[in-house]
Amino acid sequence: MAGLKLENVCKRYGAVQVIENLSLDVAEGEFIVFLGPSGCGKTSLLRMVAGLEAVSGGRILIGDRDVTHAAPGLRNLAMVFQHYALYPHMTVRDNLAFGLRNIGVPADEIARRIQESARMLELDALLDRKPGQLSGGQRQRVAIGRAVVKEPGIFLFDEPLSNLDAALRGRTRLELAQLHQRLGATMVFVTHDQIEAMTLATRIVVMKGGAIEQVATPAELYRRPATRFVASFIGTPGMGFVPVERAADAGGFAVVAVPGGAAVTTRVAAEGLPAAGLALGVRPENLRIAEQGPLRGRVELVEFLGERTLAHLTLEGGSPLIVTVQGPTPRMGSHVAVEVDVAEAHLFDEAGRAHHAREMPT
Repeated sequence: MAGLKLENVCKRYGAVQVIENLSLDVAEGEFIVFLGPSGCGKTSLLRMVAGLEAVSGGRILIGDRDVTHAAPGLRNLAMVFQHYALYPHMTVRDNLAFGLRNIGVPADEIARRIQESARMLELDALLDRKPGQLSGGQRQRVAIGRAVVKEPGIFLFDEPLSNLDAALRGRTRLELAQLHQRLGATMVFVTHDQIEAMTLATRIVVMKGGAIEQVATPAELYRRPATRFVASFIGTPGMGFVPVERAADAGGFAVVAVPGGAAVTTRVAAEGLPAAGLALGVRPENLRIAEQGPLRGRVELVEFLGERTLAHLTLEGGSPLIVTVQGPTPRMGSHVAVEVDVAEAHLFDEAGRAHHAREMPT
């Protein structure tokens, strides 16, 4: 087990800067997830850690070793790819053993490691089958087992669940979480799927345009996003935003005027808040359809999702907003008023920086 340190890491393809001066500390035993949309640089970053891509600048340290220019085989890593990359002519047992044989691990030690990983990943009954005789989930478990038998300092996962159907993804997420608990190993996982990130990570690194937007626990990212991008990217659906104007402050808190002219007294400190260019950010579950609510809009769509119902509104002024329905379901085309839970509402300035509601004493 080892920690990982990135110091001002850069990646360029010719004149194109993909990652610039990115720094991050990953502690031993952490499950870190790089999360972001396609093209944000997360896979390039993982491949640089693995030694599959050259670093254009900066340093990569594993434990206390500088491995910036070390060959992949000398980094004490194991990587699980999006595609299983199993040898089709070999049995599961031989797929697990192949890499160990190549580096001269004794046969009895190989047998011990295969036995332990097969028990851990429930592959015992599959060891004599070939990949073509396995389901997608079983093949992914074999790919994970091939990493486990190497007993690496750090596990790297490059979107390993993206080829699985929804049910298998859920089951494999649970298996990965249990594997992390059993091994206590350092794991670095890349995904664009926020559900995977929120359910697996001890900390999430949200990336955009080759830079880190925020590093935090899943709960902190959800409740106190650092930027408008994080607020919109985290959550299904993401946070909704309403353009507002500053009004007279009250008791040290910012008061804002929403479209239609109604005033909302937030729990955001007025001091240091910009005078213009603000947006009120609220998650759907922190909004409620109520007769005296300050926000007013037209119901464009009602989504019944089983565990909850969402109403999609267009507010006065044209802003879209999604509300979790907590009472009678509104009719499409009807006009409703919406109340805001100000303890869970945020303000975002023109630069996209968040100004959070003040934590109230309990």
